[in-house]
Amino acid sequence: MKRILSHALITGGTSMLGQALARHLHKQGVVVTLLVRPDSPRLHAVPASENVRLIPCDLAHLSTLSAEKIGTCDAFFHLGWVGTRGRERDDAALQAQNVQYTLEAVKLAARLQCAVFVGAGSQAEYGHAPPPLTPTTPTHPVTAYGKAKHAAGHLSAEACRAQGIDHVWARILSVYGPGDHPDTMMMSCIQSLVCGEPMAFTAGEPLWDYLYSADAARALARMALSGKNGTNYPLGSGHARPLKEYILEARDVLRPGQTMQLGALPTPPGQVSLAADISPLTRDTGFVPQVPFAEGVRRTANWIKEQTQ
Repeated sequence: MKRILSHALITGGTSMLGQALARHLHKQGVVVTLLVRPDSPRLHAVPASENVRLIPCDLAHLSTLSAEKIGTCDAFFHLGWVGTRGRERDDAALQAQNVQYTLEAVKLAARLQCAVFVGAGSQAEYGHAPPPLTPTTPTHPVTAYGKAKHAAGHLSAEACRAQGIDHVWARILSVYGPGDHPDTMMMSCIQSLVCGEPMAFTAGEPLWDYLYSADAARALARMALSGKNGTNYPLGSGHARPLKEYILEARDVLRPGQTMQLGALPTPPGQVSLAADISPLTRDTGFVPQVPFAEGVRRTANWIKEQTQ
């Protein structure tokens, strides 16, 4: 089915993916409402346009919003999540709050008369499942973060069903690009190459699946337009390869010949391989990644340079 997309609401609007999605939708002529933390240091990154509107509201206060303040929407993109990094990922109480926030997001989507709710899940929902990851791969999350994402996906699907809202859940693997957190492996790698600084790595043997942020945004938009109701789509490039190959390609793009310290760090215990089977997503929505990894690295490096000027 083909849905209409003229006005969309995004939680987590200043995140890397929120920024990319807002830019993509805006270019497509969609009116975008972003819910943002009032104290977010990334507010300056939001596209400046009369068709991109910011509403200060953290996840804990979604219940205070109404259609009178926002207007009706066609699609609700729930990207906001508290505690995505470090020790907070294992904070069960904090992660449980995110499940409740997701259910409040569904209630808001119903008040706004949204036709579809697109949620940002995670590869962590699969646990240690072997690749390739598919919509039907069994899920056995092992972290509080993964378990909360899994619960949020299933419970929001039930809540959407009760409200007559289509539900599409994206289990996101590894997205990189402008606005990414500086501590992620790929952003740290690109940053070190831009600055000419050494960086130590593991041997980089597990399979990995990187997707550029603009492509991830296009995928989410296509899920809203024609994603199959009730489907969980693993979201990656669909072309996994050993992690070390990504590291070496980034080196070849930005600083050819630099020695990369592969194997200088031990492989973390429980390290998994990640690879997404995106054929169901392509079949249902027509999504195919457009930005090759080398080009994504160049764009991200240019963004880093712009931040330091």
